[in-house]
Amino acid sequence: MHSQSLRGLAAFYPRLRHSLLPVFGMLLFFFVPDALAHGVAEGDKGFIQESSGVMLLPFIYMGAKHMITGYDHLLFLFGVIFFLYRLKDVGLYVTLFAVGHSVTLLLGVLMEISVSAYVIDAIIGFSVVYKALDNLGAFQGWFGYQPDTRAATLVFGLIHGFGLATKILDYQIAADGLIPNLIAFNVGVEIGQLLALSAILIAMGYWRRSAGFWRHAYTANVAMMSAGFLLMGYQLTGLIVSQ
Repeated sequence: MHSQSLRGLAAFYPRLRHSLLPVFGMLLFFFVPDALAHGVAEGDKGFIQESSGVMLLPFIYMGAKHMITGYDHLLFLFGVIFFLYRLKDVGLYVTLFAVGHSVTLLLGVLMEISVSAYVIDAIIGFSVVYKALDNLGAFQGWFGYQPDTRAATLVFGLIHGFGLATKILDYQIAADGLIPNLIAFNVGVEIGQLLALSAILIAMGYWRRSAGFWRHAYTANVAMMSAGFLLMGYQLTGLIVSQ
């Protein structure tokens, strides 16, 4: 994140304390007992369970569909590029996220590393909260310390990919054609990420040129933080109910 952007919102961080109360109120209101972990659509789930052999195009399609409809991934990416104006910077951070996502997606399935999907998805919700707080300059304002945003993007990319790997393991994907299909799925994820990111960048470009961008930047990040808290609560509630 550019230091100019941090300074632009630094004046707002004390207001964040007053924003947390309605956020937690929303959490209590939206907690539901039937929370489900982040996963794959039912039709795609059946296809994964029944497929055998190399099927590149269907898995590319499912990967792209997963990313485009993955609101948790898109929220995090939205936060990552919120104050990135140069395509070089956007490319760097998106590449870090993609590398992390790809590594744990592939290794998680191939090495059969399985953790509760609810826990992983709660951490993904936390990644959205973290990025919103980072954009608001809260860490610098509260603790006098600015975390390394590049390292954080890579780490949270690893967690995002691990979340999907955990769910795919639950569907017991066939060993026949496993590696090509997983690579195809990951290619689809990156295609979907590029498509979603292009749409976000176009919308952000118009918004940044408007007179109200800096007026509403604080509100947008508090809303993103609230969504992250809701995702965390949703998944942790599901974890409790599933016990």
